[in-house]
Amino acid sequence: MTTKQLSSLFIFNALLLSTEANADQRWYVVNDSVMGGMSNSQVVQTQDSLVFTGNVSLDNNGGFASIRTELNTQSQNTKGITLRVKGDGQTYQLRLRTTDYLDGAAYTHSFKTVKNEWVNINFIPSDFTLTFRGRVLDQQPTIDFNDIKQLGFMIAGKQEGKFKLEVSKIQFRP
Repeated sequence: MTTKQLSSLFIFNALLLSTEANADQRWYVVNDSVMGGMSNSQVVQTQDSLVFTGNVSLDNNGGFASIRTELNTQSQNTKGITLRVKGDGQTYQLRLRTTDYLDGAAYTHSFKTVKNEWVNINFIPSDFTLTFRGRVLDQQPTIDFNDIKQLGFMIAGKQEGKFKLEVSKIQFRP
C-alpha cells in the first residue's frame, strides 16, 4: 500500500493518510469554554507527531477539550482508519463529521490509551456512534468513511486534570 502525504498537517513522516484526501493543515481547538467551562488545551505539531495537551476542568459545568481539522475523503474507497497513539492512560474519542457544520452531529468512538506506550488502534465504520453534544441520537446510520469532512480528538467524561495525547499516524485504509 502506498501512503501519500497530503498537506502540511501530514508532511512529517508521523501523520500519514493513505488516500488522496484534501486535509486542511490547521487544527482547531474547541474547549468547554464555548459554554462557560474552564478547560484549556493546545495542539502542537512536532517533527514526529501531533501533541494534544491541556487541563480538563469540571468548573462551571465544563469537562471537555477537543481539537479538529477539516479534510475530504470522497471517492477514496476507505474501509478502515488506523491511529498510532501514545497517551496518559485516559480515554479519548476519535470524532468524525460528515458535514461542514462545526457544531453538528459527530460520529464518535472512545479509545483507552496505555500510559506512555505507543499503540495502534483500528476502526471500522460500525465502531462509531452518532452523537450530538454528548448525547446519543435515536437514528444511527452507519458512517461512510468516504464522506468525512472533519476529524478530531476529544477528552471528556469527567476526566478532570492534565492530559496528553500524542498521535504519530492517522491512516485511511482501503
